[in-house]
Amino acid sequence: MSVFEWPVRVYYEDTDAGGVVYYANYLKFLERARTEWLRAAGFGQDALMREAGILFAVRHVEIDYRSPARFDDALRVEARIEQLSKVSMTFAQRIVRGADEVLCTATVKVVCLDRERFRPTAIPQSIREKIQHAQH
Repeated sequence: MSVFEWPVRVYYEDTDAGGVVYYANYLKFLERARTEWLRAAGFGQDALMREAGILFAVRHVEIDYRSPARFDDALRVEARIEQLSKVSMTFAQRIVRGADEVLCTATVKVVCLDRERFRPTAIPQSIREKIQHAQH
């Protein structure tokens, strides 16, 4: 399955008192990459809510921090779908510095929710088909 890549620059506001990226900010970087993956696949999140009546919300995260990122680092955030079901997508994600220095890995499960009821609902078939096509 294809890997989507999104560049991220570490800003001063992303760092903690020790001068490294605050651990929770890695989740923001991962979120941006998934959002941009959806956009590249043809789905803006605002349009999904407005037109399809759905939204995607994080259900579960596992993250492994391996090495710290620092102020002004240029990073690459990767996202690929590991599993697609009727109501959810599980992403395998990595944050990488340079050519191949893996700073963290994560598995993130997002569930499709009905915008009105905020309850799990099936990913519309037309959207699931486009997502499947975007994987290859």
